[in-house]
Amino acid sequence: MQYPIPLNATRTQIRQLIRQRRGALSATEQQQAGLALLENIKQLTHIDNANTIAIYLSNDGEVDTQPTIEWLWQQGKQVVLPVLHPFSSGHLLFLHYTPHSPVYENKYGIIEPVLDQTQVCPIKNIDLIFTPLVAFDHHGQRLGMGGGYYDRTLKSWFENGKGAMPIGLAHDCQQVEQLPYEPWDIPLPIFVTPSRIWHWEKHDKSL
Repeated sequence: MQYPIPLNATRTQIRQLIRQRRGALSATEQQQAGLALLENIKQLTHIDNANTIAIYLSNDGEVDTQPTIEWLWQQGKQVVLPVLHPFSSGHLLFLHYTPHSPVYENKYGIIEPVLDQTQVCPIKNIDLIFTPLVAFDHHGQRLGMGGGYYDRTLKSWFENGKGAMPIGLAHDCQQVEQLPYEPWDIPLPIFVTPSRIWHWEKHDKSL
């Protein structure tokens, strides 16, 4: 069932409706979506030259990233996951992630690696950041959960082209016609869904 997005819906209303959309997907649909997403990710030439790739563990109906994580390991890529920064509120750290990494549930109910200073990966060493989102539109705008964690992480890349390039991951049902956005929102150059790859190369600072 598709929950329509009203005209002039607020960011909060869009978040609620899109989370309902993806939450309505069955376990089978989720599994199929995760596999289809991986097939499109395999087509990204950006991965060929990337050594260290940030991704995340799916939560709250997000498209399943586990098949992609396992494939990245098979390709010999260094996989890192975001964790909430323990000292700098509103910011992220990234930790190396392997099949044996201990994890726990953070204050938002999201699974992340247990903080271990020996496993921290500096942001400058990350080549790509697969980015979670609630909704995206035809202009490359991304709507997150409202904490601003990824907007802060990607600010340097967006302003001067330095740092890891972001690639948004989402279900097809998370696309909307147009998102209301704020000056601090970071548009993404690429989104990948189970059905296709979306490019907005004007946002791609590496091209």
